[in-house]
This record gives sequence, structure tokens and C-alpha cells, in this order.
Amino acid sequence: MPLDLDDTTWHPIASSDDLPFRHVYQGQLLGRELAVWRADDGNVNVWENRCLHRGVRLSIGINEGAELKCQYHGWRYANRSAGCTYIPAHPADAPARRITNRTYPAHEAFGLVWSAAADAQPFAPFAGSDGADWVALRPVPLNAAPQDVALALEKYRFQPAEALDGEAARTMIERLSPLSVRLTAQSGEVIERAVFFVQPVDAGRAVIRGLIEGSPTRPLPVLRHHNERLTQLRDRLERAARRKPAPEPLQPAFAPVSAELSTMPDIAVPRGNTLRVVVKRKWDSADGIVAFELAALDGGHLPTFQPGAHIDLHLPNGLVRQYSITNGPGDLLSYTIGVKRESASKGGSQILIESVREGDVLAISEPRNNFPLRRDATRTVLIAGGVGITPILSMARFLDKSHLPYELHYFVRQGEHAAFREELGQLAGNITIHAGLPRGDSSRTIAEALGHWSRAQHVYICGPASMLETVRTTAAAQGWPDEAVHFEYFKNDKVIDQSSAFEVELARSAMTLQIPAGKTILEVMREAGLQTPSSCEQGACGTCLTGVIEGEVDHQDVYLNDTEKRSNRAILTCVSRAKGKRLVLDI
Repeated sequence: MPLDLDDTTWHPIASSDDLPFRHVYQGQLLGRELAVWRADDGNVNVWENRCLHRGVRLSIGINEGAELKCQYHGWRYANRSAGCTYIPAHPADAPARRITNRTYPAHEAFGLVWSAAADAQPFAPFAGSDGADWVALRPVPLNAAPQDVALALEKYRFQPAEALDGEAARTMIERLSPLSVRLTAQSGEVIERAVFFVQPVDAGRAVIRGLIEGSPTRPLPVLRHHNERLTQLRDRLERAARRKPAPEPLQPAFAPVSAELSTMPDIAVPRGNTLRVVVKRKWDSADGIVAFELAALDGGHLPTFQPGAHIDLHLPNGLVRQYSITNGPGDLLSYTIGVKRESASKGGSQILIESVREGDVLAISEPRNNFPLRRDATRTVLIAGGVGITPILSMARFLDKSHLPYELHYFVRQGEHAAFREELGQLAGNITIHAGLPRGDSSRTIAEALGHWSRAQHVYICGPASMLETVRTTAAAQGWPDEAVHFEYFKNDKVIDQSSAFEVELARSAMTLQIPAGKTILEVMREAGLQTPSSCEQGACGTCLTGVIEGEVDHQDVYLNDTEKRSNRAILTCVSRAKGKRLVLDI
């Protein structure tokens, strides 16, 4: 029976012992090379063995516990999804990536790791495996056709573990599949079963992987017994194979690595797509902050995200609100968010906290990131206030896993207002919670935490607007350039002036629009039939960011930093306007 490149049969491709802590194993199946690695949460990943950037083998990469890092240019891929989480050449860029390596199904059982060329059928244990303990034998690689190896295994003979000194045990043969056989050896009253699987590496290469039933009282002599006899079988098969014409190697089809991935991929998440999630857990994380764990309905993993990312949460009353993801790298079985109980809520946090219960089903967007974390800094300072800890916690978790230097300063009014204390306590970085500091002391503490800037240092701030302004002002006074100060406002507290009227030319759309007083550029573009993305629509998230070709912008957002505003190259169309009579936009 010829080998099928699209065979959906599950084959063993590694032993559990091949996956020690933080190791990457090179597996092979039907002409394909596989990168096989176990994450710190126990999940076994089986991926195509190449980085999507330049095709370098991931099996020589670094297993960081929740991400696999390519050794060549440092691209990182997330546990479970194989989604790209970081591109060092563009460390400050974090679109919600659609760059995903090819994955293969994986299952660990009987001391072996199993996979298949296609994820067409669930893993099913071999017949007769239930209710028994199995010990994996040493794998035996050999240069022979897998079909020939499977036939030769029918003639393999061995002694039961409790009768190793006996001779010529009677053997019963049962073919389980074209590439697996069960042998039952009986010596006197002693009976032992063994199952042998042929891992089809290629047309002319295979690996024998065997299991023996039970737990031998003397395991080393038993393992040695099988190793010697399987080695003899291998030698006979390889001698016979050398007398035959070499078979043509299997030629699996590989999708070519995109040329665009050699530079900066411009890949965006489609707007409007939603995922259905179930509220798996709801609890009080702090006084006034409620945490929600949201899991996929089918129990699978959720999309890849980067630290600082957020989701749009569609509420039962029709409102849509943005909440930051607190998870660490590769933690994709659920997203955890924190929601502040707002006394002046307009229906967002209030309905989420008071009406949504565990077991309820909600809709969320795929993650987006307007607050990306660089992972090339020599020093990273994380500053959070109140519920602003949510994106900062995710950043700390990523830095922690990568053993990168950072310090986290968390400012709260009182100790009981500090959210996610347990999660913060699990981090190895320098974590300080500042509770109940007077305003003057807070300013001094912020100044001390920042220090004077030096090259490759970055600070990330999220919290109340007043705190963000204090940190930004202090950082500027201590020599921190705008490009080293990263911030995220939850909302825009500025009073928006919509009194001006002006003209907007849309260069790529060949349209000219009149923007009257009382209406935003975004609103008028939509009225003209343009599909323009947006989210918060208050100048805080950056979703509607648009390039400026000509004209002076009246910036009223809290998304762009001062340098970006002075450059006059971009505008947030949901709140900002023209200072003059005309703007030309790159849209």
C-alpha cells in the first residue's frame, strides 16, 4: 500500500521523553519536518518546522514556555495558535496579527506524541489499549520503506518480561492497521502483549515505536531485551533495502513563504467580525473592579494577541465597550478582563457588572492593539493606576516569561483597590504597589521611578487621565523623548470643540466633503457611503487614524503624542478637525 501524503491516520512522531522542559524536538512525518514542543502549561504543539520569515527551522529555536522564538530574526509564535506575536524589526508595531504558522493535530498518550498530516478525525486509542498501563520502548530509526518495516514486524519475536530467560515464546499476530501490529507472546503461563507502530518518515525512512503492556518489575533488562532484538531487525531491513532501488522521496506541498513577510506585513483584522464566548468565571478582583474570564464556546483556543491588546465587548443592551486583555503569552484558552464599577456609568460597566452572569454568552471582537509593547528595551518601566493595571499586567507577564528587565509601579487610592494581586504576586519582576499616596508624594514617586532617560529605555502608562498627564509631564522634564513614552487613555475627558466648518478632500477616494459645525469628519464620511473603521469614537483608541497630506489639524484626541501632533501627518477623524478651511486626507 503506497503512502498517502494526505493520510489522516494518527501516527506517533515522538516520545514524551523527547519533550523535556523548554526543549524543541524535530519530528518527521510523511516527508514533512515538524517542530514539536511542550509549553509550560503542558500543551504539546506540532507545527511546520519553519519560521514564516525566512524559512529557518523552528526546531533550533528557543522554547520560552509560552512562545517559540526563532533564532534567526527573533520572530515569536504563541503556544496553541502558532500566531506571530512579535517581529523585532518592527517592535513598536502590533497590528492584530493574522500571521500564523501551519499547525498539525497533536495528542499525547501512552508515553508517545501523536500527530497526523490532516486534522480530519479525532485521535482514537488503538484497540485493546483501555484499562492497561503501557511502557514506551526506545524508538528505532531505520532506512527502509515503512511498508516493509510493518511486514517485518509480524516476524518479530520477544520474550515476556517475567520470562526473559525462557526461549521461543509462542507469538500471536494481530494486524491493527497497515503500519501497526499487536504481538502477544506466551511462555508457559506468562503472557505479554506488545504493540508496534511504524512512523512513516518518508518513502524510504521509518521509525519503529513500540509499547509493552504492564509495568515490568525489572524494566532495564526488558528494555535492553527489546532494544537488542529491534536493532537486529533494523540491520536486516537496512541490508535488504540497500539491494533495492531507492524509492522516490515524498514531495509534500509547502505554501511558499510570502515575500511580504520579509518586510513589514500589512495585515489587519477584518472589522465587524465577532466571536461568541461564554463567561466562564466572574469575581471581585478588588474593591470596585470585577474580573471576567471569557472562554470560547467550543472549548478551543482564542485568537493570538499581543501585550497591550484589547477586545470590543458587545453588551446585552447593544452597547460596545473596549476592555484590555490581562493574559500572558500563549494563554489563549480564555481572555481575562477587568471592569471598573463606574458610579456615572452610561450603561456599559453597569450592565456588565450587574446583569451578566457566569454561563452567559457574549460576542467579542478579535484582539486589536493600540498600545504595543517593545521587547528590545534595556529597561522597561510600567506604571498603572486603578483599573489601568489590565494592559500593564499583560505586558509584565510577557516580559516576565522572556526574562527581560522591568519594574512595575501600581498606584491605587487604598490597598483594597489593587486588582489582580494574586497574579501580580506570581511575577518575578520588581513589583511595587503604592497605596494611598498624597498627590505630592505620588509625583515624587513617579519621578524617582522614571529617573533620567538613557537610550533604549521605555515607559508604559495606563490609568486615570490626571495620572497620565503627570507621568508624561514628569518624563518630559527628565529628558524622556516622546517616542519612549507610551500611554493609553481609557477615555477622552477633553471638551470637544465642533464649532468650525471646513472642507475635506479625500485624495484616494476622489471626493470632496463639506464638514459642518456639529458633525465630525467620520460622521460625514459615513453619510457619503464610505466604510470607515472606528471604535471608541472619542479620540482615545486610534482606530480611525488617517494620514494627512495637506492642511493644519486641530488635534482634540488623546491618542497621538505631542511629537506626532506637531508633525501634522495624521488625524483622528472621530474628534479632530481643521484649523483652517481645508484638509486633504490620504483615504
